[in-house]
Amino acid sequence: MELQERLNEVRSRIAAAEHQSGRPAGSVQLVAVSKTFDAEAIRPAIAAGQRIFGENRVQESQGKWPELKTETSGIELHLIGPLQSNKADDAVALFDVIETVDREKIARALASEMKRQAKTPRLYVQVNTGLEPQKAGIAPNDMPAFVDFCRSELGLSIEGLMCIPPAEENPGPHFALLAKLAARSGVEKLSMGMSGDYETAVAFGATSVRVGSAIFGAR
Repeated sequence: MELQERLNEVRSRIAAAEHQSGRPAGSVQLVAVSKTFDAEAIRPAIAAGQRIFGENRVQESQGKWPELKTETSGIELHLIGPLQSNKADDAVALFDVIETVDREKIARALASEMKRQAKTPRLYVQVNTGLEPQKAGIAPNDMPAFVDFCRSELGLSIEGLMCIPPAEENPGPHFALLAKLAARSGVEKLSMGMSGDYETAVAFGATSVRVGSAIFGAR
């Protein structure tokens, strides 16, 4: 199956999940996760009309996305991998959305860089819904206070929450928890669901799903 066919299949399944959940058509954005793929592998997705992409690493993204963004207008680039504070300047310069704000040091670094560069990438807080020690993200119980800190002390606008449920667990309860946390803090967007569970995420209220291997193939 060619990339365009895989992309169309994912789009169709998102549309079907929206319909089944009683949600408006087009209410869920597809973030095509292009991490580890080079510009040549990404261009067919752009040619097929995909404009929203996700990357894990700032340095890798710098090697391909400035050129791709120059070639095609309307590209929206999401950082979905862990961010180190010493990369905050590069992240603010390149990314339109940063989904992995998860601690005070990163929030402060981003606030400083956004002011210095006069740029306002949209920000999501990553929540570690499974409390996994090896995984980035703020603990669910700490999330409301952290969002308040970002808003009141740093003047940051937090647009959404993001999570990656434990691989071996049913993702549904994790998606439900993220939706509950978002409602509690008045956060509108939910980035949740990947290649194996994005239809479930749509049912639980995802506003964007991050799909990589189902579009680009195995890494």
